[in-house]
This record gives sequence, C-alpha cells and structure tokens, in this order.
Amino acid sequence: MSVNIDIRRIGGIFMERIDVAVIGGGQAGLATAHALTQQGLRPVVLEASDRTAGSWPRYYDSLTLFSPARYSSLPGLPFGGDPERYPHRDEVVAYLTRYAGRLDAEIRTGAHAATVDADTKGKGFTVSLTGGERFSARAVVAASGTFGHPHLPALPGMDCFEGTVLHAADYRSPEQFTGRRVVVVGAGNSAVQIAVELADVATVSLTSRQPVRFAPQRILGRDMHFWLVHSGVDAAPVGRFLRTPPTQPVFDLGRYRTAVRSGEPNWRPLFDRMDGRKVTWSDGATEEVDAIVLATGYRPNLPYLERLSVMGDHGRPQHREGMSLAHDRLAFVGLEGQRSLSSNSLRGVGRDARRIAGRLARALRR
Repeated sequence: MSVNIDIRRIGGIFMERIDVAVIGGGQAGLATAHALTQQGLRPVVLEASDRTAGSWPRYYDSLTLFSPARYSSLPGLPFGGDPERYPHRDEVVAYLTRYAGRLDAEIRTGAHAATVDADTKGKGFTVSLTGGERFSARAVVAASGTFGHPHLPALPGMDCFEGTVLHAADYRSPEQFTGRRVVVVGAGNSAVQIAVELADVATVSLTSRQPVRFAPQRILGRDMHFWLVHSGVDAAPVGRFLRTPPTQPVFDLGRYRTAVRSGEPNWRPLFDRMDGRKVTWSDGATEEVDAIVLATGYRPNLPYLERLSVMGDHGRPQHREGMSLAHDRLAFVGLEGQRSLSSNSLRGVGRDARRIAGRLARALRR
C-alpha cells in the first residue's frame, strides 16, 4: 500500500490534496482503486467501517453466491480454490481482504464521508469526513454501494403492524424465528434463499406482486454464467436503456424450486393489507403473522453527494455508464444496471471500473 501526502493551500486553508477519492472500500471501491493505479493515478480509498470488505461481513450467515468462483473475482486476483464451487459469504470477505492487502493504493478505514462539495473553479472537490477532516480531491468516485440504504416499500398497514418487521439487511439466521409464522416479501435470490432456510424452523410464506421466476443454474453441464459471459449478454451495455433495473430470476440447481413447489415455503400473491398482527391476503383470507422479512432490495447509498444535486428519479444518480452528467470528474461504480446487468456484481464491477478509470484519467489531463 502506497501513501502519498500533498498539502496545498486552498482558499486560505491548508488541506491535503489527492488525485482521486474513492468513497467505499468494498468490491466496487477496491476494483476502482486497482483500475486507477493502472492509469498512473494515486487513489485514496475511504472506507467508513473498520475493514475493507464492504457490506459482505454484514450479510446473513448462510449467504452463498449464485455465481461460481470462476466468475466471482476482481481484476488481478483469481478467487482461488475449486473454480466451479459457489463461495460462501465468509469466503468472499476473506477474498476481498486479501485483495485489499495487495493493492498499491492507500486505504483509510474509519473514514466516513459526510459531504462532497465542488470547488469554485469546477476542477475538483472538497471531501469532508464525519470526524471533521477535510481534503481536496481532483476527482471523486462514489463506490459506496447500496447496503446502507435498504428499500422499505410502502406496504398497506406496515406502519401499524404490531409484529416484528426487519429488512434482509438486518437478518442473520433463522433461529430467532423458530416456531413462528413468518412472511418474506420479495421474489429475488435473497428472498428465496432466506424463505427456504426459515421454512426449516417456521411456517413461512413467500409473497410478491409477481410469481418467482426460476432459471436453471446449469445448462448442458455448465453453469449459466458460462453462457452469459461467452454469449456477451453479461457485459452488454444495456444500462442506458433501463429506467429501473429488472428483477433478476432466481438461479437454482433445483433445491429452491422444489421447496416452493412443496409449500415449504409456499408462495402467495402480495397481501392486500395489514392490521395489528393480522394480514389479509388477496383471496380474502386473514391470519395472524408474527414477523415480516422485507427482501425488497436496496437503493444507492449516496447521502454525501446531496450538495452536488446529482440525483434523479427513484433515488438514483443521473449518469451515463457511471460518469456523472453534472460533473465530469465525478463518477459512480457498483450501481445496479450501471452499464450492464452484472455492473454491481463481483464478476462485472471490474469492467466498469476500468472504463471509469480511463475516463477520469482523460478528464484530469484536460
């Protein structure tokens, strides 16, 4: 890890000046730092937590990737081990920690970005941390992901539900729900994975506006990611055509489809309303529920950019394939659907990081 300190007097105040501030030390931030160093730039990664693994350490205990290790690595460091296995959460944490240790870039943990302001000449930014530290950056990459901003849909009666309500971001393991009646809201990979493991200890319904769509994990003996990558679909630049990212199907070796078909958990159309502990389903049936788990996704976690007025509809930043439309030295990495369907995944974030690094390098030369 290299450390470079450049102190400049800016507006009568002495401030550290850096090339590129990368906000977020998870998979997006680490891939971006790697790509920036390849361009000859000196990034400083700002990670709010005390470790460089992003949100992975806080995901639920049983989380397992739906992509094999072969397609789950960042540029410059293969995942290691059996390339066909599906890594567990803790393996990803260990991998990202190892990746960070090999980077030739400065990483500052416990550095929580509070605000980013454009300088008066429009040639850079002032980044302020929650602890009061400030410094000047020639460019900024927002790579803080989405985990810190869970999406809580406005479901009818949710505000007065008397049972337990938690988002998947706060779910860890099924033990606390043993013997209870639980409803899991969502239709994606996490919703199904959580609902199926809860069904071992509780009575569980999986509910969503549309039925869960399953896709085979393996086709003709190969993981479906092989076909996505080699067909070009995985990297296709479709992000510009997506107003909101589509719901991905649940990739399945057969376990999850079988569990849902057998009713453990059962799938039901989204309920009409809640009242107290009672849930009224679309067919008019009413029952008492102990807990609701919202596996309803996340939104970009970018409160530090509020002063730059870069956000558009649906709480998403305005950008073109990751480059801000408002500031040519501000970029994003790791957004869902940023450029391709895999932009916020381990296998895809590196591609976007390379493009962003090249564009920032050109912008800084102007």
